[in-house]
Amino acid sequence: MDNKAMLMIPGPTPVPEKVLQAMGKHPIGHRSGDFSKIIGEINEGLQWLFQTKNEVLTLCASGTGVVEAGIINFLSAGDKVLVGSNGKFGDRWAQISKAFGLDVQVIQEDWGVPLKPEDFGAALTADTDKAIKAVIVTHSETSSGVLNPVEAINEHVKAHGEAIIIVDAVTSLASYDLKVDELGLDVVASGSQKGFMLPPGMGFVSVSEKAWAAYGNATLPKFYMDLGKYRKSFAKNSTPFTPPVNLYFGLQAALEMMKAEGLENIFARHERQKQACRAAMKALGLPLLAPDDYSSPAVTSVIPGDVVNSEDIRSTMRKQFDIALAGGQDHLKGKIFRIGHLGFVCDRDILTTIASLETTLQILGYEGFAPGSGVSAASQVLR
Repeated sequence: MDNKAMLMIPGPTPVPEKVLQAMGKHPIGHRSGDFSKIIGEINEGLQWLFQTKNEVLTLCASGTGVVEAGIINFLSAGDKVLVGSNGKFGDRWAQISKAFGLDVQVIQEDWGVPLKPEDFGAALTADTDKAIKAVIVTHSETSSGVLNPVEAINEHVKAHGEAIIIVDAVTSLASYDLKVDELGLDVVASGSQKGFMLPPGMGFVSVSEKAWAAYGNATLPKFYMDLGKYRKSFAKNSTPFTPPVNLYFGLQAALEMMKAEGLENIFARHERQKQACRAAMKALGLPLLAPDDYSSPAVTSVIPGDVVNSEDIRSTMRKQFDIALAGGQDHLKGKIFRIGHLGFVCDRDILTTIASLETTLQILGYEGFAPGSGVSAASQVLR
């Protein structure tokens, strides 16, 4: 049946009708007073969502683009940085850092294993010359479903004194209670196509005063990604370059929806749905990649094993039920599938996905569970 597709992937995520309707309006001049009012409302809303008094700057970029901006604006070629890598995106931030001539030390863990704060602590404590200028960490590692302990890692960064912390919060912002100001996080980046309930195309980054001090000494080349330009425009409720006007309309509507729900309820909903997914997978006898204590509120990664092929699961879910699940990346391609549960996802979507997955497993000949056990386990959590 046409137009019944469900996105249960960690991005892009479903977009509410209210947001789609807002985006369908005719564009207006991006230098007009009316658009300036919209920017002002959005700026305030983003500060509320990021839980910060710092400017939250909006770029026309993907999550990768805004994290790159978060790296190049505060560092110079040859600067030493620590990069936590236990998945696809941690690897990417190391690659970007090397591409810009930074001296990269990687704190490595296997995919599915959370980063260890003590490893960062050891490296930072040994840095008596204060040569380390930044620590770059992925909070919610989308490729594996691990939620890295940013709070504990940040304690070691603060003890170091010199380094700033740069956080990829692309899939954790708006799904996890990340208290940017309370923790003193310096650079926090996210993207529109995740918990913000928008299509791809917008990136957001908050910047602390400590990071702005580093910006004054940074010499890496930048122009479109020069956050200093965006900071000046933020103060004027404007943008330095032509913005995606209709995405701004959608963002205004999405922030209104989020404010109506409230931060506490948003975070509780994501936690509840994560726990429901994990309980269901355990009831179905399907192992999980991320450990319980370090599991992302945005995505659950499942290892179906040798009994049933993950790509067959994804294919059947798509063809039979029009539900999209994400696959594994790099060396996990064909070995795991990922269920996204962030943004505009309700409890009904979780139950629909799990019920469809149960039928899919039966179609594929998997008999390692009692029919209905996954839905029952999820229902107990949601109840």
